[in-house]
Amino acid sequence: MPDLKLPKLPDRTPVKITIIVKPELHVALQNYAALYRQTYGVAESVAELIPYMLDSFLGSDRNFAKAVKGGEVSDATNGSEPSRPRRGRRRNVSPQTAETAN
Repeated sequence: MPDLKLPKLPDRTPVKITIIVKPELHVALQNYAALYRQTYGVAESVAELIPYMLDSFLGSDRNFAKAVKGGEVSDATNGSEPSRPRRGRRRNVSPQTAETAN
């Protein structure tokens, strides 16, 4: 079998999670969705935004990333090696900025 650079893709089956939030948080999430719609001109439901919000939060939590990298957190899905944390937010670099940086 050939040795491919791209490893086998991980399981990407969505997992449904049901949560209960306080009324204040529900209002804040609705307000965020409204601001998102005003900003981008696209209406997204709170349910569609939450996974991306959580992903952004976990990706920007340096202490969490250190704990995962240091092996303090094991992979909850199978109890094996810790999962790798996502890196922080990507910066959007305009071509103009990229040229001046070189």
